[in-house]
Amino acid sequence: MDGTEFGRLLREARQRALLTLENLAEVSGVSVRAISDMERGQSLPRQATLSELMDALEPSEDERRRLVEASMRRAGDPAVRVPRQLPPDLAVFRGREAALATLYGLSSQVTQQGGHVVVSAIGGMAGVGKTTLAVHWAHQVADRFPDGQLYVNLRGFEDTGNPLDPAEALGGFLTALGVADRDIPRGAEERGALFRERTASRRLLLVLDNARDEAQVRPLLPASGCLTVITSRSLLPGLAAVEGARLVGLDVWTREEALAALAARIGEERCLAEPGAAAELVGLCGFLPLAVAIVAAQLSATPQMPLRLGVRELRESMPLLDALWTGAGRGDVRAVFSWSYRALASGTAGFFRHLALHPGPAVTTAAAASLAGVGMPEARRYLRQLSSANLLSRDAEGRYVLHDLVRAYGTELVELEKDDRLGAQIRLLDYLRHNAHMANRFLGRTLADEADPPADGVVGVVLGTREEALDWFRQEEATVAAALRSLDDPRLLRFRMTLTQDWVSYYSVMGRWSAEIETKRIGLDAALLLDEPAAVVRNAAALARALAETGQTEEADRQVELMLGQLHRLGPAEQASTERTVGWVRGRQKRHAQALHHARRALEIYRALGDDRATAREMNAVGWYLALLGRYEETVALCEEAIPLLRRDDNLRIEAAAWDTMGYARQRLGDLAGAAADYRESLRIYGEAFDGYNQAEVLDHLATAQREQGDLAGARASWLRAAELLSAIHSPRAARMRANARSLLPDAPERGPGQT
Repeated sequence: MDGTEFGRLLREARQRALLTLENLAEVSGVSVRAISDMERGQSLPRQATLSELMDALEPSEDERRRLVEASMRRAGDPAVRVPRQLPPDLAVFRGREAALATLYGLSSQVTQQGGHVVVSAIGGMAGVGKTTLAVHWAHQVADRFPDGQLYVNLRGFEDTGNPLDPAEALGGFLTALGVADRDIPRGAEERGALFRERTASRRLLLVLDNARDEAQVRPLLPASGCLTVITSRSLLPGLAAVEGARLVGLDVWTREEALAALAARIGEERCLAEPGAAAELVGLCGFLPLAVAIVAAQLSATPQMPLRLGVRELRESMPLLDALWTGAGRGDVRAVFSWSYRALASGTAGFFRHLALHPGPAVTTAAAASLAGVGMPEARRYLRQLSSANLLSRDAEGRYVLHDLVRAYGTELVELEKDDRLGAQIRLLDYLRHNAHMANRFLGRTLADEADPPADGVVGVVLGTREEALDWFRQEEATVAAALRSLDDPRLLRFRMTLTQDWVSYYSVMGRWSAEIETKRIGLDAALLLDEPAAVVRNAAALARALAETGQTEEADRQVELMLGQLHRLGPAEQASTERTVGWVRGRQKRHAQALHHARRALEIYRALGDDRATAREMNAVGWYLALLGRYEETVALCEEAIPLLRRDDNLRIEAAAWDTMGYARQRLGDLAGAAADYRESLRIYGEAFDGYNQAEVLDHLATAQREQGDLAGARASWLRAAELLSAIHSPRAARMRANARSLLPDAPERGPGQT
């Protein structure tokens, strides 16, 4: 054993650290005699001893490397090899600070504890940069593993479809560790045993890249004292459960990381010259590292081309994956996606293709099941498998998310496999229609008719409370908007016409006027194309209400004219509904006499039809318009007549509205205490109905009554609470409520009712 070189380097490192032999012994835990023997070249350190000395001396990276190399030079032992198998590091590596911090922590555990740690999922979707991260990190910590670094591509997801046999991988490792070919056993178990024997006294870093599953990995795990890092598109949860593996999930880059990586590849000056175009480029790539790298390579080949032209070319590429094609296997987005797809079982593959047809940003389990026409148990199983394969991720709501490029790839497969695209779209739209119709039962809406039974394969969601109904609407709100915008097959016109009607109550309760306007325009266009007067009026009515709510008077007037022009083509019930809506719009436009006229026409028709529920509801409307015209006694009388009928039918929202109307009339009659009591009862009932928007309306009324009573603190608190409710639904009217509150007690802190 020749330790002369190591002894010299150790002595120089100790002296640079300004440590005596005794100091170093005390800090490192290594005896003075052992350190002295090493410095005189009479011995070389064991792995654990070397680690302890390194921790105490804190050498520079260059010093650490030279000490490690010198410690391995054992005279007369040609069989001992120090493998250096890591692929080259990426010079333009950027970002991933959080993942790197986790990995650095794990390497420190090995150094300090000598334990065997497995990181099973530097895991993520294809092209997310798992191998790049693993290799970059391995290069940064290689000197902490003086016995070398082993690397193998396990080919778990590649074009060949043939994962590497663990026995073959073990044979390569044993050769790298100095075992002669004649001494390498034939069987996998025997090779594994010899591998563990040869690694038992060594500190090695292993990178097992592109693993298929746990079964492929387990035979390759070395003895303790080594660190094994695995990359895989699968989550490999079994390693975490049995081997205690630490899972590190890798998502796409953040916008900032993607921009930094683009700048590193094409030049920072080029990105700074066109920051907007640079941001759009990485956005079109979905922040996927592989896609950004491909686009950067294309831009690097044309350094004079402005980035805005690259944006235009990428936008105009149809399909987008064609713009990200290189023909280079691992460097081709479509190719790397295909390797994950081919690993799926037939049923899971078909489910994945259907999932790609979902138009929204995230998909619920029920919507996914309906798209594919399978039951919920099967859908859950398929979603777990796709999540495990990292073809799906989950958002904060628990919904499933397909990356835009993965979705584009899945859509291509739908065409290739000739799947029934139209059938899947019909099931999705029917899912949204049927369940919205059922959920409306909990929003205080009178259902004019029963919902048609859903199509075969459509999931009916079980809803038992108003909260569950509102949560279902909220979960699917983005889906219905995306479906109406993008599913433009002429054969889906009827769905576009009727679907929007079932979402009116939700939009109203939540004050989603902009969303309602957008969707109702789509529904109205479909109804006009199909020339169905009842549907024209229903869609125009909801659109007119939303336009009036947002102050778009002229367009609201056009919708009113359209509705009145269809009256002669409608039945009595539809005529009454139309008159009611026209009255509401005119009331919102402060044309109170016209509003009263149309509301009375509706009331007459409802009474003639014997519809007690609708009659009671319209009595409140007539009462409100009477109040606006100053006929307060008539208002109070009508509301007192209507409220028991509304309570009998459990019509929460309209009963709450009637109490508000009556409070308004009493306030004008000078009965401020009675008005405040009516408003509070209205608030209570709107609270039961979870109608925050209308609660804010009543709080506004209550605040004016409190101000008239001289209760300025109470009025201010009511306006602040109204502002909170309106802010929660992003209503611009929240600012006016806050301004009202500030005008009363400008120096008081802004606290609403019940806040301290």
